Amino acid sequence: MASPLELRRRIRSVDNTRQITRAMQLVAASRMRRAQEAVQAARPYATHISGMIERLVLATGNDRLPPILQPRPIERTAFLVLTTNRGLAGPLNTNIVRTAVNEIDSTSDAIEISVVVVGKKGHLALRGLYTLSAVFTDISDQPSVLDIAPVTQLLVDGYERGDFDEVRMIYPEFVNILTQQPRVVRLFPVVLPEVQQDAREADIIFEPDPASVLEALIPRFVEMTVYRAMLELAASEQSARMVAMRAATENATELIEGLRLAYNKLRQARITSEIIDIASGANALADA
Repeated sequence: MASPLELRRRIRSVDNTRQITRAMQLVAASRMRRAQEAVQAARPYATHISGMIERLVLATGNDRLPPILQPRPIERTAFLVLTTNRGLAGPLNTNIVRTAVNEIDSTSDAIEISVVVVGKKGHLALRGLYTLSAVFTDISDQPSVLDIAPVTQLLVDGYERGDFDEVRMIYPEFVNILTQQPRVVRLFPVVLPEVQQDAREADIIFEPDPASVLEALIPRFVEMTVYRAMLELAASEQSARMVAMRAATENATELIEGLRLAYNKLRQARITSEIIDIASGANALADA
């Protein structure tokens, strides 16, 4: 049985840990709110650029679409896997990596595979399984469009050169504080938005011509898609970390209560034993 001194030391140690996890929980909650606001702020731009592409596709015609929109036989596939740089985020990275491995391993053996990873956790998990074509570990957990520009440029250039015929992106979608759902989306060939009726009826003049504008806009559309996924990752990371740290804080509190109960019982037993010894001594003296 542990001594009272050992129990006090354990209580102090667990209490110090609880203070750390509590602080991390509060920081993650604050960052999560900012990340959610960033996701919401990006939506109007994404909606607008999708609407522009709808009109451009209609004005261009299927026979004049740029090569980046033209599907081709798939012989080489690239996977873009988005993970975090830091841990203490519950099962978030594990779920992303598991989804990525399932997607990659289910790809036909006849297709050449390339893997591009964002985040240290994905790098550590996947480097022993596959040959990684590129790794990006210097992107902030509060990313900007400039931060992800090298990633999108690598993918756009690779697709245009024919290094790969398809690109799939795996990332966590922020559903709510308790749920982050791994998603797989196709970046290339670009999935065109469905042309709505109001887009068909719009009378817009594009200069120099719709095809040129569309070709220039598609990389921005892809960039925005990856950027939104990075924002989803940031919100998912902070929410997962907040939940994990809250659980750790609650567990530490329960452990401290158990240790204090054990300490008080041990202390009470010692006091009772001392009282019995004193009473026994007094009785012995009285009988002498």
